[in-house]
Amino acid sequence: MALNEESAEKRKSARLAIFELANMISVPMSLNAIVRLKVADAIWQGGSNAPLSASQILQRIASTGSDPENLQRILRMLTSYGVFEEHLTIESSPLDGSASERKYSLTEVGKTLVTDTEGLSYAPYVLQHHQDALMKAWPLVHEAVLDPTTEPFVKANGEPAYDYYGKQPEMNELMLKAMSGVSVPFMEAMLDGYDGFKGVERLVDVGGSAGDCLRMILKKHPGVRQGINFDLPEVVAKAPIIPGVTNVGGDMFKSIPDGDAIFMKWILTTWTDNECKLIMENCYKALPVGGKLIACEPVLPKDSDDSHRTRALLEGDIFVMTIYRAKGKHRTEEEFKQLGQSVGFSYFRAFYVDYFYTVLEFQK
Repeated sequence: MALNEESAEKRKSARLAIFELANMISVPMSLNAIVRLKVADAIWQGGSNAPLSASQILQRIASTGSDPENLQRILRMLTSYGVFEEHLTIESSPLDGSASERKYSLTEVGKTLVTDTEGLSYAPYVLQHHQDALMKAWPLVHEAVLDPTTEPFVKANGEPAYDYYGKQPEMNELMLKAMSGVSVPFMEAMLDGYDGFKGVERLVDVGGSAGDCLRMILKKHPGVRQGINFDLPEVVAKAPIIPGVTNVGGDMFKSIPDGDAIFMKWILTTWTDNECKLIMENCYKALPVGGKLIACEPVLPKDSDDSHRTRALLEGDIFVMTIYRAKGKHRTEEEFKQLGQSVGFSYFRAFYVDYFYTVLEFQK
């Protein structure tokens, strides 16, 4: 059927949809602005979450001269994406007898940006994604198709992301804070819905960074008597002292410390299939018969749809392709199973304890 033969209503809807897609950069950039302005903390105010106008929010966060109308425009747009709830009130006016005022409170989505008692939230995750070096890579996404040997980030910045972060202390610190803000809620969900650490006495966390995950696992499972926080030497050198945890520096592509079980979170996603196999082979060698590799990764659904979960996972997949590895990727459950079998793991189970991360258990 020719384009001009389609119904007028369908064409109108299609044009509207492409306008939304073309202008969608307004969404993450406005979210970034809200985080920089600390709007969520200003509204939350210790749990009150009372609806506030843009002017009232600015009184709490900004100096004089700030523009409440422009802030309201951002708040209203993000309301359409479920970050805020809008409260429209009618007030008397001497000119026409009435006037409306828009006030905003936080939805459950907006509350993820509120700083908790531990100083954590999803706000650093938003900021981490929108730093200048990362933004420079996005116009080059098509290059990942034309030349998958070099990531768009490398083409934009001259070196891989992790190397770049290592030379930029502020970027590295923000990334670590972002990962902590994301890890804690997931780990709470995981520890409530997964009991695979029972019987484990020596647990190795590959890519454990500051040891946050091990701290939570050991608290929930006191039977784990020894935790090994394994990461690059320069990373574990800055890791805090945690009772029951030993910090060990090394390279997971060369060898991994022995343990009854090996834990890793969001490690396999950022590497190619061959690199994943090498990591998993080293895990296999470090485990006894019956030992487990417990990997927490984003897992793609088999079928594509327009659900929030599917979109979040597929968007994350493009982020990995653009920033970390052009052939690093989010994988399906079957793809992870096949990777495990290719290096010798004979038993595999998947536990969907969270909407984004999935617990993947490989047993030797």
